[in-house]
Amino acid sequence: MEWLVWAGAGVTLLGLAGLVWCILRVAGARRAGLSDAELRARLQRVVALNLGALLLSALGLVMVVAGIALG
Repeated sequence: MEWLVWAGAGVTLLGLAGLVWCILRVAGARRAGLSDAELRARLQRVVALNLGALLLSALGLVMVVAGIALG
């Protein structure tokens, strides 16, 4: 089950990259000096991607744990 551990590590890294991307998007939006409504609209779009990236990294960690437990 070594392949499951490595695949899980890859999925986790993709999720973490997504989280970092979300952080950079929010920081850029805050620095842009947008109005309250525009900032809120941008942040609402990022929230869905943030949750997806978090789910992806959690799934990867579950794959790693399953690979270790089964191996």
